[in-house]
Amino acid sequence: MEHIKFSPKGVCSVQIDFDIDDEKKLHNVKFVGGCNGNLKAIGRLVEGKDASEIADILRGNTCGMKGTSCADQLAKAIDEAV
Repeated sequence: MEHIKFSPKGVCSVQIDFDIDDEKKLHNVKFVGGCNGNLKAIGRLVEGKDASEIADILRGNTCGMKGTSCADQLAKAIDEAV
């Protein structure tokens, strides 16, 4: 299992940590900073799911007037890791 640390840009969270197993499934997704409850929920929803499928779902999601979001940044982190 590979552990990933990602520094998101343009969002409230300052770090995204997660693991990807040999089958490219996500585990232990955690955000540092940001909207705590919502980001914990994302971590629970994506647990054990296919990384590329989750990136496809989350990619392009925006937050307010920002051109990105914590979910979009997770997609970018997954894309880099996969």
